[in-house]
Amino acid sequence: MATIERLTTTVVDVPLPRPIATSIHASRSVGCVLVDVTTTDGVVGQGFAFAMDGRRIRAFDEVVRDYARFVEGRDTADAEAIWQDVWADLNPTGHAGITVSALAAVDVAVWDAHARSRDVPLHALFGTCRDRVATYASSGLWLSVGLDDLAAEARRFVADGFRAVKVRIGSAPTAEGLADDVARVRTVSEAVGPDVAVHVDANQGFGVDHAVEVARALAPLDVAWLEEPVAYDDLAGHARVRADGGVPVATGETVFARAGIAAVVAAGACEVIMPDLQRVGGYTEMRRACALAATAGVPVSTHFFTEHSLSVAASTPGCTSVEHVDWFAPLFAESMELLDGELVVPDRPGTGFTFDEDARRRYAV
Repeated sequence: MATIERLTTTVVDVPLPRPIATSIHASRSVGCVLVDVTTTDGVVGQGFAFAMDGRRIRAFDEVVRDYARFVEGRDTADAEAIWQDVWADLNPTGHAGITVSALAAVDVAVWDAHARSRDVPLHALFGTCRDRVATYASSGLWLSVGLDDLAAEARRFVADGFRAVKVRIGSAPTAEGLADDVARVRTVSEAVGPDVAVHVDANQGFGVDHAVEVARALAPLDVAWLEEPVAYDDLAGHARVRADGGVPVATGETVFARAGIAAVVAAGACEVIMPDLQRVGGYTEMRRACALAATAGVPVSTHFFTEHSLSVAASTPGCTSVEHVDWFAPLFAESMELLDGELVVPDRPGTGFTFDEDARRRYAV
């Protein structure tokens, strides 16, 4: 037995290494609510949720703290039952946004505590299938970066050991905009060379017709995939881009829970599904979503939350890669290890990552 004594939170605002810009985002920092679940024998499990706009994170914190009533006094082995109890309590129209994000942070912390109380890696509890997983550099190559800087940044990623990178596009849906986007992708492709994969992310920036044009124009460049070419909920549009565009389509990061993943898969909207640990609802629901994708024969590439997604990647045979994002690295005492273009899955207890207490104090708001 590992009984949960208390759930506590800390709100932090973490500055980004440089401002980012996509077709739908502009940010200088990320607000996070850090969740600690402490057992009666002193084991601490940890999780977190984040918001692109740090001002919104207070609402996340309020909901997480409300979920303490479902957690305290329970055994860590009840992780799935706790998830179900919280889910059942959610407003029927509220299974998205803040509520699911808060649930995810709590769920990750409970699972982390469960594995730590047994002194084993979390992926071992889930069933380890690999000790390394492919990744791609996703902490740069933003839409705001000009061509010369794109090339230089892409080369730096390769020098750091990455064998795949992701570039953002999303210029105006005009002939000139199309030419600009193709130039961005070509610049990166030429900078990294033929042995490095180039992923392309439109961040929902296009209408369907223009997205098809973009895909066809990118096809000769042999891109690894075109991500979220149209609005996340336009599944028919994604399917059309996939059918008519000539390049693989990836999507799924913006949908919630396994029902959202199921809808994407059922619509034939992608070659690769990209569940986000926060939006999908934590490890409990992520594992269900990955099983659903496996049944349909659709590979998984996890979105964001790199440190915590490694436990999923290491225990999901159909997971082909994880997205490498360094935004949250300052929060952790441990570092991710990149080896020959792959991330090494830690064999430390729990998720293998713990919050750095100096960072917690430094970024607290």
